[in-house]
Amino acid sequence: MADLIRVLPDVVANQIAAGEVIQRPASVVKELVENAVDAGGDQIKVITKDAGKSFIQVIDNGCGMSENDARLCFERHATSKINKAEDLFAIRTMGFRGEALASIASISQLELKTKRREDESGTHIGIDGSDIQYQQPVATSDGTSIAVKNLFYNVPARRRFLKSPNTELKHIITEFQRVALCHPEVGFSLFHNNAEIYQLSPSGRRERIVQVMGRQLDSNLVNIQIETSIVQINGFIGKPEKAKKTYGEQFFFVNDRFMKHPYFHRAVLRSYESILPPDTVPSYFIFLDLDPSHVDINIHPTKTEIKFDEERAIFQFLHASIREGLGKFNITPTLDFDQEMGIEIPILRKGESFDPPKVEVNPQFNPFELNKDNSPLSGGRPEKHDYSDRNNLPAWESLYPGRSESSQSDIESLTPDSGRFLLLNKKYILTPVKSGLLAIHIRRALERINYEDILSQKESGSDSGQQLLYPEQFDLNPVDLSLVNDIRVEMEKMGFSIDSFGGNSIIVRAVPSQLQGNDVKGLIEALLEDYKNETFNLETSMLDKLARSLSKIASGGMAKTYMAEEMKALFDRLFACSDPQNTAGGKPILTILQTTDIDKRFL
Repeated sequence: MADLIRVLPDVVANQIAAGEVIQRPASVVKELVENAVDAGGDQIKVITKDAGKSFIQVIDNGCGMSENDARLCFERHATSKINKAEDLFAIRTMGFRGEALASIASISQLELKTKRREDESGTHIGIDGSDIQYQQPVATSDGTSIAVKNLFYNVPARRRFLKSPNTELKHIITEFQRVALCHPEVGFSLFHNNAEIYQLSPSGRRERIVQVMGRQLDSNLVNIQIETSIVQINGFIGKPEKAKKTYGEQFFFVNDRFMKHPYFHRAVLRSYESILPPDTVPSYFIFLDLDPSHVDINIHPTKTEIKFDEERAIFQFLHASIREGLGKFNITPTLDFDQEMGIEIPILRKGESFDPPKVEVNPQFNPFELNKDNSPLSGGRPEKHDYSDRNNLPAWESLYPGRSESSQSDIESLTPDSGRFLLLNKKYILTPVKSGLLAIHIRRALERINYEDILSQKESGSDSGQQLLYPEQFDLNPVDLSLVNDIRVEMEKMGFSIDSFGGNSIIVRAVPSQLQGNDVKGLIEALLEDYKNETFNLETSMLDKLARSLSKIASGGMAKTYMAEEMKALFDRLFACSDPQNTAGGKPILTILQTTDIDKRFL
């Protein structure tokens, strides 16, 4: 029997590696821009066409490469960053594995031009699917230019999984933002289809955040800073009243590298506890700096998931620094933080111990001993009260807001087959049915009703848009703007009227009739949030997703008191729906409390 195991050819191995490192055009932009930063360039230019599918070029004025290095950099695991395994725990550069260029070259047609400052001429290399086509001298500027054409041309299955141009552009912008934000000393520019998206000059950290995210953010930023023996934390957080319903302005960086960290995100949200508007998330741009030996950045192919030695301690420091920042600006009650934040918070490391504080007690103290006048000593028994008399407890009914004479009479008069409706906590409608008590979730019922109304209006071709008396104009960051462009056709079918207003601004002239009266900007932000992490290729799926989102927003207002006629009308409209039992997302709308189950409670 022939041997079954064989070594893969380098081309196939590189294509497999590309599947982990290069997931979409944005991955190419990320890897090439990070390499440009590592090369010491202070001006980096990114040019894309067709959302990176047909063309990506990154140009820097960094150190450039020699002729030998230019050839060797496309070999897998060829890197200038590490020589031994221990170097992995002292990484401060953006890239270090030597996989990116080999992976990119294996799934594209690539052209490299590079020149060192001390060299008279540079090197020009052309590669087609890992095969080097030519290598020759060239007259070129100092630094490196890499052009990637026809990404995934030789892996058609991967190319078919790419999303729409606007969606892929959104991912490119996101990766560009992540690198630009943590390197304000570098000038960056981004062009797509010959149109300028970003032109960022070297600046300070706060100014760079404003350059990237928009001028409207400037007055919203609150500085945070703390320094300990474990970590230095600094950056900016957003004021709670400016929190948005969408994600997109939440950034963590460690040693000038973007990272995702749900645990630290939880620390941020906990710091804003009770001061955030409902269903919103604050902006934050937080930079951690610590010894690289206490950080593991090599646990994920994209190097965005990072492990820390002392995560719990950093969590506490992060929470404290944010609470201090909010307190300084009188955003939340706090202690006096006027003094410099130079407090060293002690941390117990592995193998260390501490002496517990000593507590002095009087072994002769008897808490039940009385004074001569029969009054209890300090720490003795409390004064005795007679709790049997209701009159001794003033306003006792206020402790039970749901219990009143009117509500009690409603409950007593609600008998089977009476057809009466009862409102419970402004959240449920209760009504007797043959087998027991029917409970209807009001918000979900409205969600189902609005969902079917929206789809019915779309299918009938009726005009579901409500013109705004005063059209609203506001700015979006480039990522959100690309999302609006991606779903604009479907939004217009639902009743929106949206026009570009120059730069990153849009103007909204109409909204679906079900949503009139809503805050228009908040409405757009809520819709965009549903599209931040996923999109649909089929128009029907996208329309259905949009209808679900709109129905949730239309039914998600403040709880109200319903009159009997209103509850009856909602009941009738719900049971006229095609599926009165579930929302479009599959959540239950109603349930029946069986009489037999109620009987068991009285056994």
